[in-house]
Amino acid sequence: MQLHSSDDCPAGPAFRPDTHMARSGVSECMTDADAETETAETGGDDTDGGDRTDPDDQGPVVVDEEFARHIENKREELLEKFELPDAFPPAVLDEAEARTEDVGSEIDDEIAERRDLRDLTTWTVDPVDAQDFDDAISIQREGEDYRLWVHIADVTHYVHPDSEMWSSAVERANTVYLPGYTVHMLPSVLAETVCSIVPNEDRLAHTVEMELDGETLSYETIDIYKSVVRSDSRLTYTECETLLDEPETAGDYLEDPEVDLGERIELAFELADRMHEQRKEDGSLVLNPRRDRAHTIVEECMLKANKAVTHELMWDRGVEAMYRVHPQPSPDEWGEALQEIQELDGVSVPGDKWDEPRKAVNATLEQAPERQLSDIQWAVMKVMPAAKYMNDPFGGHHALNFEIYGHFTSPIRRLSDLINHWIVHTNDVPEDLVALCDRASDKERDAEQCEREYRQFLQEVGLDADAVNNRGMEVVEDPGDADYTL
Repeated sequence: MQLHSSDDCPAGPAFRPDTHMARSGVSECMTDADAETETAETGGDDTDGGDRTDPDDQGPVVVDEEFARHIENKREELLEKFELPDAFPPAVLDEAEARTEDVGSEIDDEIAERRDLRDLTTWTVDPVDAQDFDDAISIQREGEDYRLWVHIADVTHYVHPDSEMWSSAVERANTVYLPGYTVHMLPSVLAETVCSIVPNEDRLAHTVEMELDGETLSYETIDIYKSVVRSDSRLTYTECETLLDEPETAGDYLEDPEVDLGERIELAFELADRMHEQRKEDGSLVLNPRRDRAHTIVEECMLKANKAVTHELMWDRGVEAMYRVHPQPSPDEWGEALQEIQELDGVSVPGDKWDEPRKAVNATLEQAPERQLSDIQWAVMKVMPAAKYMNDPFGGHHALNFEIYGHFTSPIRRLSDLINHWIVHTNDVPEDLVALCDRASDKERDAEQCEREYRQFLQEVGLDADAVNNRGMEVVEDPGDADYTL
């Protein structure tokens, strides 16, 4: 599931062009990541990095060839400046192609060694223009409790420490999302084939199965294992919203109309809504309070899975992994942010919340005029330290208010998740884990700064970066047919 910062966020305000990328940690409460979003980590951070809304009726941004070359030259200049390689070496591409051949036979050979979950009602939710579907959800009620499955494409079945693709992933560390352009961490052929949980086809997955107490929503059991899944439906966010309003129309999105998709999605939102409200009550920062229900399902389920994995790794196994640590601002910094928010026109910070800054921001956002939401978000972002990856989780995640946290739900686009998949399955912690944590953190900063500068450039040449991202770009020969020319 892709959450783009706002992993598709029709429910939230647009960011300022020069500050679109929320600082890491805070962006995890915007929506990706996941996550995803996140993106919660569900928006910028966990989320899939830069989610896109359904393209509107305006069509693509039309530029002539000279203008397109100017944009391409600047993009290449920035990628070189921040050492973000675009093209993959031939050895990496050859290996990826070889690993995506004869998919059916390889899956057949694997079934006996995995849990067969193909009979579970399973679905994906992604942007309308998504090309890969790397996570899926299943859910059922068991008495008063919930059983939630989050299935993640099994990337480490194809990408392992001795492979060329692994070395390439370490070099890149993250997928980079620029407006209208993506620089992949792994060859796209993986995400578009074997690591894409498409409807009505068997796929290898890494599943996080959680039994949740019906009253407290705490983990009763956590089980993480390799599986074979078969998605029943690929939904867009808009279609998921429609199904929540009209569950009886589920057959329109299914090959087998007998599948109980509508009922399952209603149950998923029931659980996700409760988890969301519980997080807010516990003090998790929720910078985008007007998310739609479809995004809430994705975000909360991915957060619950990520948290379950770090619970398993630290409390049950006591092993090092790539944990996500987000330091807290100082009391003075929080005070400055709240004072800046208080001075905005039409905005009032509840007097009884000043001693609990995250709750104060949440309450203020819920009551603030639409026009002030981005200013409130920015006041918070300015004082937040950057989140980072560490082999020791005990700094906690301040924005999410989690004692420990880590990423698992996006191994196709984030090195941390890829490494954590490997550790969870093998219990084999890479010897250079600290260096890998530093690498992922550093390249994340590079990607964020590259996006800022690219957005600024697009603004300087008269283009709306969000329009380019949401609507795409079309290049025409005749300058007379272009909306933008040099």
